[in-house]
Amino acid sequence: MKAQFHLALPCESIEATKVFYVNTLGATLGRHTDKWIDINLFNNQLTFTESGAFDFKFKNYKLDDSILPSFHFGVIVDIEIWGVLYKNLLQSNQEVTTEATFMENKVGEHLSFFITDPNGYMIEFKSFKDKSGVFAS
Repeated sequence: MKAQFHLALPCESIEATKVFYVNTLGATLGRHTDKWIDINLFNNQLTFTESGAFDFKFKNYKLDDSILPSFHFGVIVDIEIWGVLYKNLLQSNQEVTTEATFMENKVGEHLSFFITDPNGYMIEFKSFKDKSGVFAS
């Protein structure tokens, strides 16, 4: 089954959030008001509502030798798109994590990097070596 996701998140500034997703990541702006926006991120709908800071108690977890953000969302893209996005973001003034391969030589092996949006949300962009590994157990 092919489907799109919708994720709604609080944000501190609609304007800063819009600039980041549209100008930095190249996403498109959908329906919006002065208090909320819809963003089309690789055909998935992110809705941000201006509501102030949001806090999570457990910020990180360990996967193999890497410390990763507990709360993050991401997009799975083809390696070509992943490479272009990674290169473009490295050339911008955004702080991007170094590319890393997770679950190397195992089912689910994928290449990832993370970037933080203006609200402090971590976004992971990943590309699987074998697409059948996305949901394999």
